[in-house]
Amino acid sequence: MPSKAKKPLKLLFVAAEDAPFAKVGGLGEVMYALPRALRQLGHDVRVFMPKYARIGRRRIRMEKIVHDLRLMRPEHDPYGLTVANVLQYNAKDGAITYFLENMEYYEKRANVYGYVDDAARWVLLSRGVLEFLKRSEWKPDVIVANDWPAGFIPNLMATVAGNLFETRSLGIYQAGHPLMKGVTEYKHDPVISRIASAFVIHNLAYQGMFDVYFLKDEDYDSGTEPLPDPLGKGVIKLNGMRRGVRYADVISTVSPTYAREILTPEFGERMDDVLRKRQDRLYGIRNGMDYDKFNPLTDPIIAARYHAKALDVRVKNKTALQRMFKLNRDPDKFIVGFVGRLDEQKGIRLFMQNARQLFENLDFQFVLVGTGEKDFRMFFRELQEEFPGRIGAHLYFDEKLPKHIFAGADAILMPSRFEPAGLVQIEAMRYGCIPIVRKTGGLADTVEDYWPGRGQGTGFVFNPYEPTAMLIALVRAWQAYRNKREWRAIVRRAMAKDFSWDASARAHVELYRTAIRFHRASTRG
Repeated sequence: MPSKAKKPLKLLFVAAEDAPFAKVGGLGEVMYALPRALRQLGHDVRVFMPKYARIGRRRIRMEKIVHDLRLMRPEHDPYGLTVANVLQYNAKDGAITYFLENMEYYEKRANVYGYVDDAARWVLLSRGVLEFLKRSEWKPDVIVANDWPAGFIPNLMATVAGNLFETRSLGIYQAGHPLMKGVTEYKHDPVISRIASAFVIHNLAYQGMFDVYFLKDEDYDSGTEPLPDPLGKGVIKLNGMRRGVRYADVISTVSPTYAREILTPEFGERMDDVLRKRQDRLYGIRNGMDYDKFNPLTDPIIAARYHAKALDVRVKNKTALQRMFKLNRDPDKFIVGFVGRLDEQKGIRLFMQNARQLFENLDFQFVLVGTGEKDFRMFFRELQEEFPGRIGAHLYFDEKLPKHIFAGADAILMPSRFEPAGLVQIEAMRYGCIPIVRKTGGLADTVEDYWPGRGQGTGFVFNPYEPTAMLIALVRAWQAYRNKREWRAIVRRAMAKDFSWDASARAHVELYRTAIRFHRASTRG
């Protein structure tokens, strides 16, 4: 529980996705788990998200609490396409979720992302949050905006004093300057001006409706111009990530190492300059994991339940996994798994460059669950034909198969080019599936490299992003597996690690209190 000397916080998380209502990736999982952990500490935490078509089919009881919320002035929206409602859902565990209901931009859309007008949808979401709070009896102390779709919120509500580093260079830092008024249009609102903002970077690579590395100079969004009409042409060029970083009272990332990495050109995705200017407001807090949801002792999905002191039972899950992926049945075979997107970030090309050499020279099996780019999917389909019984690939999303891999495979491969936090490696360790990872971001913060005879280490770590380094790490894991006693010790150390949300949630509380202090100082300025 919070200290008696400190008042519990009221927090509003805003995101494009939130499990179980709409989950595309790790963000949706975090939006469920972190607010829950904060509520368990005694804080009033709520989530705000759009009401997509898929949510309407869930048949959950919602109450319409705000009617006819105008997200644009009538003269800019003569047909009323941006008029919205806000619905409230009260879960049995006390969680409260708000949904922005709008037919044109959310309820006609079955998917979360992937529409040509996504930028407009997120600007409207940001305005919807602020307009809702102006009319709501409940007011948060801090709005926690997540990733680029919510980055327009700190932009709209920002105080000038907290962002002088950018406005001085334009000669517009005076509070009454007309351009600055357009950039931070809710600054003087009597409700919004009392609320602090925190912006969370879950993945810096995704900044808007463009590829940052192929952006023309004339399309560059510095974040210092007023937000354009959400229904106008200029909105598609907006960089929600840059605007969130520029204007939030505090900025956080999902691991300490990633917070340091993004200050460099290598990992900064062309935003390292603005991040370095605000590094006194930048924090890194490791993501956690839901230990009730991921528990090999109680998991109803896996073939056989077990714990760290009963690892012999785990072999039943290996047999089930081999049967599921049509692999040769052999309980002693070393199985490596991969769970994730098939793209350049996840480093799967490093494995592809080594794959045939590995299968020709190393006795192991490989299972993969993931979807992504066509050339990657075609490669693994061809590899299955070349090495039947040794590789199994499930090339589309499946919510249950990752747990079967965690429970049945011996190792999980994560050779990421970069990895802001990573959930797969800590979920795998919970099940005794040992990570083989590149030393980057959250992987560096959660996996300790193993070396024989030292009695320590929870995985196998390599550093250079190149095929040979990955190959050596995989061979080291294969060799360690052959020593059953030593491998069992690695598994037990990995399963004993505590990556629960409790410590992370407490660090987030301190972050939000810091945001409040910064915000109060800026308003006094």
